[in-house]
Amino acid sequence: MAYWLFKSEPDAWSWDQQVAKGAAGEEWTGVRNYQARNNMRAMKTGDLGFFYHSNIGKEIVGIVEVSAECHPDSSTDDPRWECVDIRAVRALPRPITLDEAKADPRLADMALVKNTRLSVQPVTEAEWKIVCELAGL
Repeated sequence: MAYWLFKSEPDAWSWDQQVAKGAAGEEWTGVRNYQARNNMRAMKTGDLGFFYHSNIGKEIVGIVEVSAECHPDSSTDDPRWECVDIRAVRALPRPITLDEAKADPRLADMALVKNTRLSVQPVTEAEWKIVCELAGL
């Protein structure tokens, strides 16, 4: 299993909206960055990811699961862009802010800390365990 982080502006797509989609989940559409798209191409059904509120809040708020592997992005006719489907698994007991992640030396190499603009990012198993520990899981 691999781990990921999905960033969304909560006024465009929030954790609550993701949760409301239930077990069916939702396409993670609109990604127009090759590195982020390539990260989605590497995902497998069952991989887990953090759901991160960017711009407003700047915090990891939940855990999602990849429910469908990479396929054409339905929000565009451009064949270069693809997406995965994700479903909400659980909210974090305590959200982890970007500032908190930056302050923890164990997360110094995390993509969220080093490359804050990338919308779909890999997370190492060690980083996953640290964030889950900080969040109270």
